[in-house]
Amino acid sequence: MPAPKSHVFPRHTRSIPPRADRGEGCYILDKSGKQYFDGSGGAAVSCLGHSDPDVIAAIQEQTAQLAYAHTSFFTTDAAEELADLLIAHAPEGLDRVYFVSGGSEAMESALKLARQYFTEIGQPQRRHVIARKQSYHGNTLGVLSVGGNMWRREQFAPLLIDTTHISPCYEYRGRQEGETAFDYGQRVANELEAEILRLGPDSVMAFVAEPVVGATAGAVPPVEGYFKRVREICDQYGVLLILDEVMCGMGRTGTLFACEQEGVVPDITAIAKGLGAGYQPIGAMLCSKTIYEAIESGTGFFQHGHTYLGHPVAAAAARVVVGKLVNGLTQRAQVMGDRLNDALQARLSQHPHIGDIRGRGLFRGLELVADRGTKAPFDPELALPKKIKAAAFEAGLLCYPMGGTIDGKAGAHILLAPPFILSEDQIGEVVDKLDIALAAALPA
Repeated sequence: MPAPKSHVFPRHTRSIPPRADRGEGCYILDKSGKQYFDGSGGAAVSCLGHSDPDVIAAIQEQTAQLAYAHTSFFTTDAAEELADLLIAHAPEGLDRVYFVSGGSEAMESALKLARQYFTEIGQPQRRHVIARKQSYHGNTLGVLSVGGNMWRREQFAPLLIDTTHISPCYEYRGRQEGETAFDYGQRVANELEAEILRLGPDSVMAFVAEPVVGATAGAVPPVEGYFKRVREICDQYGVLLILDEVMCGMGRTGTLFACEQEGVVPDITAIAKGLGAGYQPIGAMLCSKTIYEAIESGTGFFQHGHTYLGHPVAAAAARVVVGKLVNGLTQRAQVMGDRLNDALQARLSQHPHIGDIRGRGLFRGLELVADRGTKAPFDPELALPKKIKAAAFEAGLLCYPMGGTIDGKAGAHILLAPPFILSEDQIGEVVDKLDIALAAALPA
């Protein structure tokens, strides 16, 4: 009997996915009853796994009490308490939280706030944004302009605002022979200063970066000292530092905010994904007291907004999620991430086609290579990410392979971002099923 016609617009019209039926812990089951380990947390979203009873109860209670109130009329206990909790655990200096519905909205809010901040303080000439190649900051047109993912940008290029991109901090590909990791980091960080000077120091408003690069390059962490140098340059030239923690934040890398491990505080940061753990759509933009007070003492009005700002049901869900993250689950992500890394290293570090295993916490990337010695990538025409994803899916593992790791066309990697609740046995399950997928998809 043929499947009924769907009116849903799928991500790919030639690849219709099966219907998910229910979630249980670290697993999603489809309509046939087949079980899949959620090894990527969707897109690094499901940090608590599926069917958490406490989050579900909070959603039910909030919906029964108040499902929606527009923020032009009201604030709510759910939003206020979530903001208090986030600021209590945020890097010192971040003071205000602006709730939205997801990561792209959070980053759009960050860019617009940066621009308005400079108009409020009498520096309207600051308009340039500098970002990094091989980055991703969202799919709306503003943040797509800032992102350095060439494949995502290409067909929309005529619609995008002008942004310049410097080199990423990508040690596996960028560090030169004889160069220390620290010196490499300083060299690529100093590209920011050179670009600020090229554009004109009083014309640059912000530098945007992911503390640990997510989907575009595959869990690439910075080298020690890189972000401290970036922070120094931003301070020297009055440029705002915007850190995109949409994917790498909320405990994913082993600290609640990924930037904590770099010893820097951004002027603005964006979070989403793990903030709501998938139970409700929610994101947030956090800013410094200085920026907030510039708006407060100026026009008093942030010229921005969305219908579902501070949605009480989403905030109630996220309040429970963050409570769990700050009361043990973030530390668990660090411990279990180290164990996952050990298992990946033991099984795959000598694999002929795995060039690098990297990341932090439960945010791990494996870079695929045709030759380990030369680091030569596979021919993109082989479409290995698509094949690996299909083979892993067949084996009962959800993972996040991507192509274009090196420059938007060449290179490929696999991203793993499992729920923080995974067990020791499930680490073995992930590695076993990934090994099966690699054997099925990679050339002999």
